[in-house]
Amino acid sequence: MGDPDAEAHVRRLWRHRGATVPGPRRGPQRQLDLDEILQTAIEIADREGLAAVSIRSVAAGFGKTAMALYPYVGTKENLLALMQDHASAMPEWPDPETGLAEALRAWAEALFDTYVAHPWLAERPWSQASQGPNEQDWLERLLRILNRWDVSPQAQALAVTTLYATVRATAETAAAYAKLDRGGVEEWGAQVAATRSVIPDFAARYPLSTSLQPVATDWRNAPREGLVGSVRLLALGISEA
Repeated sequence: MGDPDAEAHVRRLWRHRGATVPGPRRGPQRQLDLDEILQTAIEIADREGLAAVSIRSVAAGFGKTAMALYPYVGTKENLLALMQDHASAMPEWPDPETGLAEALRAWAEALFDTYVAHPWLAERPWSQASQGPNEQDWLERLLRILNRWDVSPQAQALAVTTLYATVRATAETAAAYAKLDRGGVEEWGAQVAATRSVIPDFAARYPLSTSLQPVATDWRNAPREGLVGSVRLLALGISEA
C-alpha cells in the first residue's frame, strides 16, 4: 500500500492535469483555493526570499492559522515543492527553425527569465526537484529540441545537465547583480582600486586573466550574454558529437 501523504502531494502537484485534489478529512469543506495559496507564497518568496516562507506566514495572508492550511498543502517541504512547480509554469514561444543553437537559446533564455523573475527557484537544489508537471514540461521541451536536431542519445544527457547548470548559474548571478545598489557597486570598485594599489604588478602576475575580454560591454548584461555564448558553444560541440 502506498504512502497516503505522498499520494496526496502528487495529486496536488498534478491537479491541473487530471488528478483529483484530496479534500479535508474532517471539519468544514474546502474554503481556500490552492492556486491562490501558492501565489501568495510565491509573492512572499519573490519579495522577501525563500527563508521568509512558512505555512504560518502564508496562512496569515488569508487570516488563517497554520493548522488551517495543512489540509491544503501538507508539510512545509510539500508547500515549497508546490510553489516551485507553480512558479515554473513554462511560457509559450515558437521553436526557431533556423538551427539547434537558436532553438536551444530560446529554451535557455525562457528558463533564465523564469529564474530571474523568481530568484529563489535557483536556490532549490536539484535533489529537491518537485517532479511536478510544469518542471517536467521544460525537460520534455528540451528533449524534443535535441531530438528534432538529431542530437545523439549519448550527448543528450550531457547537454541537459550542462544547460540546466548554466541557466541556473547565470540566473543566480543576474539576481545577485540586481540586488547591488549604488553602495554595493562603489564598494566593488573600491576593492578593485585597492587591489591595484596594494598589488601594482597584479596584471603582470596574472596576464591571462586580466586580459580576458568581457562577454558584455555593460556588466549588468554579462549573465545573459554569458548564457547566450555558452549555449552557442554547447550547440556547436554536440552537433559534432
